[in-house]
Order: sequence, then C-alpha cells, then structure tokens
Amino acid sequence: MTNSDHAVFEAGDVTLRSGVVFPDMKLAYKTFGTLNAARDNVILYPTSFSAQHHDTQWLVSREGVLDPQRYFIIIPNLFGNGLSSSPSNTPDAWGDGRYPLVSYHDAIAVQRRLLIERFGVDRLALVYGWSMGGMQAYHWAALHPEMVERAAVVCGSARCSPFNHVFLEGVKAALIADPAFQDGRFVAQPVAGMRAMGRVYAGWALSHGFYRDEAWRGLGFTSLEDFLARSWDGAFARRDANDLLAQIATWQDGDVSRCDAFGGDLAAALAAIRARILLMPGATDSYFQPGDNEAERPLLVHARSVDFSPIPSIYGHRAGNPIHIAADREFLRRKIADLLAQ
Repeated sequence: MTNSDHAVFEAGDVTLRSGVVFPDMKLAYKTFGTLNAARDNVILYPTSFSAQHHDTQWLVSREGVLDPQRYFIIIPNLFGNGLSSSPSNTPDAWGDGRYPLVSYHDAIAVQRRLLIERFGVDRLALVYGWSMGGMQAYHWAALHPEMVERAAVVCGSARCSPFNHVFLEGVKAALIADPAFQDGRFVAQPVAGMRAMGRVYAGWALSHGFYRDEAWRGLGFTSLEDFLARSWDGAFARRDANDLLAQIATWQDGDVSRCDAFGGDLAAALAAIRARILLMPGATDSYFQPGDNEAERPLLVHARSVDFSPIPSIYGHRAGNPIHIAADREFLRRKIADLLAQ
C-alpha cells in the first residue's frame, strides 16, 4: 500500500517476542534511489525516538551522508512513531486499552520481511542508525550477520544502560504527571506534560559545554529561555503521547542479547557480529555515553573491523543528528564515506 509520501508493508498478524499476537501489523517506509540489478546497494536507515522518516531524510542527498545516486536507501519507521503501527493508529485488539511492548527484535523481524518479500534483498551494504536507530543497527548486525556488511552505530548502544534507563524514567515521569494520564494511558493530549518532558530532555540532549558557551546563539536564539521555549517546549507536541510511551518502552527494553538465540549473554550477541562496525558516540553525549561503546568494542571479536570514532562536538546527543551543525555533518559524511569504501 502506498500514499503520496511513503509506502506501507502489510505484515499481517505478527507474534511478538513476548508471545503476544499483534494483528494486522503495518510498517511504513520510504525509499530513495534505485535498487541495482545485483540487489546489493541497499542502505537501511531506521528511525530514532519520536522521529518519522521526513524528520531524518535530510541525511539523504547527493552531497550528504547517504548518497541516493549510488545506493538504494530504505527508511523504515519504527513502531510507535505514528506512521508504522502505533497506539494512535491501532485498534485495541487486546481489550484493555494497553498497547503491547514491541521490541527491537520485533521491529527487525518485520523490517527483514520487508526487505525479502517486497524487494528480494538479502544483503545490506550498510545499516545506519542514530540513537534508537543505532540500537536497531546493532540488533541487525547481531541477529542477521549473514545479511549485514557494515553497520554504523551513531550515538547508540547494544543495550539500554541502567543510566540511560534512569534518564528515560525522568522523561516518562514528567510526561505522565499530566492529569490526562489515567489508568495507564493518556485520554487526551497532555499539554503540560509535553512541555515538562521537553524541558527535561533539553538538559540531557545537549552538553554542559553547549550551555556554558551559549552555543544556542549560533542556532538563532536570543536567550537561553528563547532556546528552551522555541526549541523544546513544543518539541514532542506533534506526537501522540501514547506513542511516545510505547517508544520509551521499546528503548528501555533494548538489549541485543535478550532473545532465545543469545539467552541474555551480551558477549555472545556481540561475538555473532561479522560486519564492519563503526561506533560513533557523541563525545559529550549524556545518555548514550562513549563508555558504553568502549565496553562493547572488545566484545566484537568476530567483526571484520571496528572503528571507534567519537564525534568531537559540544552538541551532546544532537551531534549524531546535526542538521544545523556543519562541522558534525562533515565528520559523519567523511566517516561513512570511509566505511563504504572498505
């Protein structure tokens, strides 16, 4: 099924990792470029927290990080983002008003079906992801090592660390403090909760140095309050609040080893990876900290190569999605060009 902006893969009834059956599951996606005859020029670019493909497709351009003239680029929208199956667009098939946990493992399983059933693709030149997208890239490389030639994990990790989990608890607490949250779900859009969530997020998404140096001035803001009000107060208001909770649950559950194949053994999961791996944490990222990737690096014992290259930026987590940060964009472009040349 297609519309003017994206296509939808109808996955049918899907049994989730939890055993819950998700009826009539739908994966929204957008493509750029042309699939070559060998079907080996594919880049998969999964979305991040709250993002839809039109939020992240700026990275796809002839002179940008991902080149659609050379590669066939697919952006699958993560479940819970309002385009793929989400609380906001899914009837309550479970009868209790509660949307089930959709794990990264579930997302990758449906994405793989999309590649094989819709495009006949069984090799990926690259899986590129930022934040929750980076966590998906790690899952892809471990779960399907025969398919993934390269993986770029940008400000992401193989599992949600306890520190990251606590950060998300703060975000979630700010959101659900709104009176619109009743009996485990939102019955209306939480205006105050959304603003509070944005203010909490603002302190984590950017670094101490960003605020110390008043780098927000270079982004066109006149004061710190102007930056918070215009950049963060409405940052999540365009999304359904129940969708945000669903994606927070996916994020907190994230652990590449949490499946039957690896039995919770992270070392075994990372040892399954055969791809060339590029780990690009933000040097000043507060919640996907470089130390997570540093700890993972020695466990990638069978990867064809591992490049650990923190983004040298004061923009914190935002350094990995630098639509307005020229130096960070150029750093990403060069590193991805080098990876694809291998």
